[in-house]
Amino acid sequence: MDVQSAPKTLRTTEAARYIGIAPSTLAKLRMRGQGPAYSKAGKRLVVYRTTDIDDWLLKSRRISTSST
Repeated sequence: MDVQSAPKTLRTTEAARYIGIAPSTLAKLRMRGQGPAYSKAGKRLVVYRTTDIDDWLLKSRRISTSST
């Protein structure tokens, strides 16, 4: 896989903006294991692939507020 075909990665603040939520909400989802897949680069840097965010958003789709 070359660099051009590799999925784009976003830091937490960028990923939160991409989704439309606060970075703290994304961090809470990550801690609970309810958010999109992520990777750690070093001790503190968390990155999300846009493809993983898109997959998570698709899996989270609902058609009613009573859907679980």
